[in-house]
Amino acid sequence: FEYTPRLLSPFTPLYSTVRPHGVRRQSSQLSPRSDTSWWCISSPLPLLRHFAPTHSGPPPRTPPPRRPARVRIRRRCGAMAIPVEEAIAALSTFSLEDEQPDVQGLAVLLSSERYATNSPIEYSDVAAYRLSLGEDTKAINQLNALIQEGKEMASLLYTYRSCVKALPQLPDSMKHSQADLYLETYQVLDLEMSRLREIQRWQASAASKLAADMQRFSRPERLVNGPTVTHFWSMLKLLDVLLQLDHLKNAKASIPNDFSWYKRTFTQVSTQWQDTDTMREELDDLQIFLSTRWAILLNLHAEMFRTNTVEDILQVLIVFCVESLELDFALLFPERHTLLRVLPVLVVLATSSEKESESLYKRVKINRLLNIFKNDPVIPAFPDLHLSPAAMLKELSSYFQNFSSQIRLLTLPAPHEIPPRELQDYQRHYLILNHMGTIRAEHDDFSIRFASAMNQMITLKSSDGADNDWSRDIKGNMYDTVVEGFQLLSRWTGRIWEQCAWKFSRPCKEPPISDSQQDSATFFDYEKVVRWNYTAEERRALLELIGYIKSIGLMMQHCDTLVSEALWETIHMEVQDFVQDKLDTMLRTTFRKKKDLSRILSDMRTLSADWMANTSKADPEQHSLHQETEEMRQSTFYPRPVAPTAAQIHCLQFLICELVSGGNLRKPGGLFGNSSSGIPVEDLKQLETFFYKLSFFLHILDFTAATIGTLTDLGFLWFREFYLESSRVIQFPIECSLPWMLVDHVIESQDAGLLESILIPLDLYNDSAQHALTYLKQRFLYDEIEAEVDLSFDLLVQKLNEVIFTYYKSCAASTLLDSSFTYACDDGEKYFVKPLRFDAIFKLRRVMILGRTIDLRSLITQRMNKLFRENIDFLLERFEYGDLCG
Repeated sequence: FEYTPRLLSPFTPLYSTVRPHGVRRQSSQLSPRSDTSWWCISSPLPLLRHFAPTHSGPPPRTPPPRRPARVRIRRRCGAMAIPVEEAIAALSTFSLEDEQPDVQGLAVLLSSERYATNSPIEYSDVAAYRLSLGEDTKAINQLNALIQEGKEMASLLYTYRSCVKALPQLPDSMKHSQADLYLETYQVLDLEMSRLREIQRWQASAASKLAADMQRFSRPERLVNGPTVTHFWSMLKLLDVLLQLDHLKNAKASIPNDFSWYKRTFTQVSTQWQDTDTMREELDDLQIFLSTRWAILLNLHAEMFRTNTVEDILQVLIVFCVESLELDFALLFPERHTLLRVLPVLVVLATSSEKESESLYKRVKINRLLNIFKNDPVIPAFPDLHLSPAAMLKELSSYFQNFSSQIRLLTLPAPHEIPPRELQDYQRHYLILNHMGTIRAEHDDFSIRFASAMNQMITLKSSDGADNDWSRDIKGNMYDTVVEGFQLLSRWTGRIWEQCAWKFSRPCKEPPISDSQQDSATFFDYEKVVRWNYTAEERRALLELIGYIKSIGLMMQHCDTLVSEALWETIHMEVQDFVQDKLDTMLRTTFRKKKDLSRILSDMRTLSADWMANTSKADPEQHSLHQETEEMRQSTFYPRPVAPTAAQIHCLQFLICELVSGGNLRKPGGLFGNSSSGIPVEDLKQLETFFYKLSFFLHILDFTAATIGTLTDLGFLWFREFYLESSRVIQFPIECSLPWMLVDHVIESQDAGLLESILIPLDLYNDSAQHALTYLKQRFLYDEIEAEVDLSFDLLVQKLNEVIFTYYKSCAASTLLDSSFTYACDDGEKYFVKPLRFDAIFKLRRVMILGRTIDLRSLITQRMNKLFRENIDFLLERFEYGDLCG
């Protein structure tokens, strides 16, 4: 009697079959009755009573001939049918989990290009709040579109590879076909040069639009409202994209090389064409663009100061960057790196004006800028490219004469100029090895508290009629724990980015030379910054931190459906508590006689207050007596999982800025450090806290869609496009690949604590492949990653089998030794086999790599059987050829 539970719905196709453990698969069909609310179903084990046979005892040895499945099921069901609800409840008792441990990171997330941090309707609902933000919203949408286009341009430049290397060379016998070769070469290179011309046109258009946007919001008469905080971020991100494009153009040596060949072939081919003056002009413009360092920033500076000065808005942006970095305002590490990259450029642009070059340092003390630049002398720009604020300032000073007088900024040491005494401090700061004690403690503490918060959430879900205050405390604790988890992941992943940038800026000077490398003692630059630049302790620390990041991300992803409603309710409660209670108190006390400020507070309550969730009912007698106490005034809210939209958060941040700054963001002291606002310190602190919480809300709403995926993405550890070009090779050996270096370190070290994490480095290939396809959008990069994965996985299985076989053979040999012999030996310790744990590896039947599911246990079994056969054959052969008396 076999049971194959399968549920059929009149509106959906057949679901996948769920089988109890130990029951064979059997095809079956369901026969619906005339009543569509009841369905006949092959019963699972909990419903066995409905289909119990009438006889008792063991089944007969020879079963009768089977009829078709449809007939058998109808006979079993008979006149009895099972409700759908009962069938679903029965199916829920089956466990679909197996004993395979989680030794890999996140799977590929289902994601789209739009998240909660970007309004899905491009802030078109802002007009409904009547805040006169039409111009600001239009500018934000325009800048966001330019940012997306700029990222595609940067991906194109980063993945650009020289075409000249692939051009054929004609032998002397085919010199008569030289003209045809020139034509074919021109057609191939023209396609690549057309993309560079597109980048040239785009950067000119983007610089013009960004300059016009800054000029529109930099007028002292303030004809339009804005810019908002969202607008600030859009400006900074577009400026960051322009900076990255300029940096890539300067770093890519293959681009000018290909252009020189293109110009040479154009000279040969254009002799047969007519009217080539326009093409020659475009060619000259492109040559000037490619050969001029920092051409994009110079063009942006010219556009900014063409008609109207923009010092005011530049200074506001600098103050915003400095405050955000000092207060750790950025929740995610990409935002922090964006601020660090654009800050030197903003300082150069702001001090290049002839009018108010020194007014910047009246608003922002130069010591604050120096501290930021000193604390982060190396900033990640791309996976294998970095920026140095000191080097940028020194190089840009030759292009901006007014900035060349800033001696204190120009004397900052570049990474290669850091004195030895300070170098040790930077080593302690950047190397992960020096922070592993703190990171382990943070990981253990967070894991315990997150598990405790999850248990409380499960208890809350299972309890009916729970106390409202208790429910709020549990959900609020869950929200705080998730925010802390994001902060930990952001800090840890940011440390890996920064350590890689530091390693790239400080290559290994003297790589170790083995005996096999005596003849070829030359090394690639990439080997000096990766292969020979990580010690064994640093590789272990990096591997351990990657495991922490992947495990915490996986733990938080698994509970997304359980905690999402609690997060939405907590965000809703935070917003409603502020706009309904705290703002109400401010309206009755601080801003009672300030009509302009009271209007702003009323607007904040109008656009975000959820009065449907308010359960407080005023007593008419109390209203008549005007004797309300503070406790009576406070509202009680139903917990509602209704989070604010991006437009609401955008407008709330704008209104808080208007309230604090009085509409003038150019006042000294920054946004919340302005003492002339007339707002009490206590109220100002509440506004500041809520202002910074608002920016976190959007990332919390993107719980798994973007935030966890971004914070656990470590695919950048594989990419090496810049060094491939500088080394003039097609690809580096697998020994230079950092993911394989980590795998090989686990195998060679035979550390019992690392063996269970042997697949964690392979998860880096998943991240890099996802990045190559979705972000860089280059198929050839994915093909290279796939080829390396095939090779590395084969090597992993081979080496792992050798280690496992050697370990158990040594254990078997050790047990055969007489204990008295080992005690009598002076070096008896060498006969002791250090215990290793392979249990978790033996349970891995589903290893996800590049979308493929690999049965690692089966592969190990096959190769292990082969090793056993080879060893047994060797022993038998040796025995057969040996002497009978031997």
